[in-house]
Amino acid sequence: MDEFPVKGMDAVVFAVGNAAQAAHYYSTAFGMRRVAYRGPENGSPDEAVHVLESGSARFVFRGPVKAGTEIGRHIAEHGDGVVDLAIEVPDVEHAYRHALANGATGLEEPHVLEDEHGKVTIAAIATYGETRHSLVDRAHYTGPYLPGFEPAGPIVEPPQKRFFQAVDHCVGNVERMDEWADYYHRVMGFTDMAEFVGDDIATEYSALMSKVVADGTRKVKFPLNEPAESRRKSQIDEYLEFYGGPGVQHIALATGDILASVDRMRAAGVEFLESPDSYYEDPELRERIGEVRVPIEELRKRRILVDRDEDGYLLQIFTKPVQDRPTVFFELIERHGSLGFGKGNFKALFEAIEREQERRGNL
Repeated sequence: MDEFPVKGMDAVVFAVGNAAQAAHYYSTAFGMRRVAYRGPENGSPDEAVHVLESGSARFVFRGPVKAGTEIGRHIAEHGDGVVDLAIEVPDVEHAYRHALANGATGLEEPHVLEDEHGKVTIAAIATYGETRHSLVDRAHYTGPYLPGFEPAGPIVEPPQKRFFQAVDHCVGNVERMDEWADYYHRVMGFTDMAEFVGDDIATEYSALMSKVVADGTRKVKFPLNEPAESRRKSQIDEYLEFYGGPGVQHIALATGDILASVDRMRAAGVEFLESPDSYYEDPELRERIGEVRVPIEELRKRRILVDRDEDGYLLQIFTKPVQDRPTVFFELIERHGSLGFGKGNFKALFEAIEREQERRGNL
């Protein structure tokens, strides 16, 4: 019996310095549609909040509208970043009590929010750094997001075909990976889905270790990274330094057509990591991946990576950081049977990240 059943990701909530501009960026560059808003005009005097969606993926952007707020303090210390990985659950009260009984720190007791569209039950627990998990039950709610929010139209004309349709996984950078993996085992009943150690994620200069924890249905997946001993500063060390502690490193977005999405996002100004030509010319890669749905030359042209495992294959690409601090970035992933995370691409990916670190003077 699952003691902590989940329905899936409810929302990825960001703290940003300017919510209006962030909402515009993710509308134009990520093809998302704004659906709800709350701000000084409708009962929220301290912050403005824009809610954007693409398929089942929901991003919430919170920005302060005056000095001295808690969200403003968070942004001053950490920069723009993720403050809440909200999870939809069928029973908030049960999930919250189970979490606390197994060592979680409670941040918000279960409570009900109501308006003319119905009611939402919500609570919150702490996880790594200043990140939280809101626990949300919206089964009896028909409004655009939460009570207190009003419907809002798109900021720009949405694309005819969305760029992505779901959150695939959310990656956390921490300092004690095993402790946080154990936290998810105890508190949420998650199990290990994958583990990468030693030479799995290592280059000439840097290394890291990673475990992937997930619920039983694999709808919610949280890879956890920690730095490993290396000759130079790893990407995890850089993140921890610039974010000011543990936090969400990247969000992977599931797409059905990665080629079209990359083309449109790149045209809108999104910058992606560049994989070298040698990656696509590697005979071992070509032999290992076999036939995929697009010619390797089309992948090379867009710098998309490909990996295959016993269940199938996946196509993936990573953006550069999407804010001034080298912290949060995104992944586009197109799965064809594979449940993995691109293990065969780790070396090429991390060398590309190191080239960016070197350009920033942080390697």
